[in-house]
Amino acid sequence: MGGHAAVDRELYIPRSWTCDPDRCRAAGLGEDTVFATKPGLARTMIERFLDAGHHVGWVTWDEVYSGNPRLRTALEERGIGYVLAVACSAEVPTSAGKFRADALARKVPKRAWQKLSAGRGAKGHRFYDWAVIDLAEAAPGRHQLLIRHNRSTGELAYYRCHSITPAYLAALVKVAGSRWRVEETFQTEKGLAGLDEHQVRRYPSWARWVTLAMLAHAFLAVVRADEHAHRTTSDDLIPLSCNEICRLFIALVVRPGYVEGALWSDRYGRLSTGYVKVN
Repeated sequence: MGGHAAVDRELYIPRSWTCDPDRCRAAGLGEDTVFATKPGLARTMIERFLDAGHHVGWVTWDEVYSGNPRLRTALEERGIGYVLAVACSAEVPTSAGKFRADALARKVPKRAWQKLSAGRGAKGHRFYDWAVIDLAEAAPGRHQLLIRHNRSTGELAYYRCHSITPAYLAALVKVAGSRWRVEETFQTEKGLAGLDEHQVRRYPSWARWVTLAMLAHAFLAVVRADEHAHRTTSDDLIPLSCNEICRLFIALVVRPGYVEGALWSDRYGRLSTGYVKVN
């Protein structure tokens, strides 16, 4: 994997706001602002990304979005595979009828579990036991329930899966394990680009701030990916991280005084965006 960064953003507007035109107008929201659920916003961003000509093989998200059938249907209609986390109480269709996910997990024989890595973490590979059950969905494609068993705590996690062509268990596990990139992206954007430090009360200002923060993080992610791909240093040296690239950028590129550019460092040494004059 070369790197990852956010490519779009939407602001969740509560229904109490969208029902108050004066409040929306004061906050700089458009006259056509209507209430949209978080799954609805996710669908908007996914469709906007695909309509722009980009291609993705898989989509993954947490339980907040998995309960929305329209979102799953939209992906299926576009032929996109998904691995979506669901609650243990989620009911899924089988050839014998509908069952809760945790009820099906209890029926999995021991020989069906496989030890696989969900990807590298801070302490190395994240190994879990995994099992998969075929579902009986009327929609085209292959539908499955993926179950993850924590080898240390015994905790179970569940995922609804869809693919146009049959997918191996290892492929589903890889997609399920990739969701950590979302949390890491938010963490990095907040720590290095000040994503959560805007002090604005109007939508246009928020949109500009978040967009520039995303740009700053994307810059770091691209430089990191390029550095990893074209390393000329000894294999004994650890490749540069976004944090180290940020510090080097500040030390070597950002000069004291008036900074004419879209990237600058604050007094904590974090990469941020905008124009600043340092006295």
